[in-house]
Amino acid sequence: MNDILALWQVHRDAGWPSFSDSNQGELMTLDTVISGCVTYYLSESGLDPQRVRILEDCLTDLDSLLPELEGAVAEYFQRLQNLGRLLLEAGAGR
Repeated sequence: MNDILALWQVHRDAGWPSFSDSNQGELMTLDTVISGCVTYYLSESGLDPQRVRILEDCLTDLDSLLPELEGAVAEYFQRLQNLGRLLLEAGAGR
């Protein structure tokens, strides 16, 4: 949980990156949903099966979008991807 807390703090402090991309809306949704899963995990000390499935779907979508991103934007979403993967590892066993 400490890894998740630390990465979550870094991600929150980073703020939304400034960019214009045809996938910006989808990326914003992925950020919102994964962030919601982090919040739920931290308050409930785990993820329910529904959130595990949602998180898996979000990470699949993010995997397909990441190769198109560059610089600080790529860094932001790679961190989000890492956060999601940590959540799956920690929360799927609940």
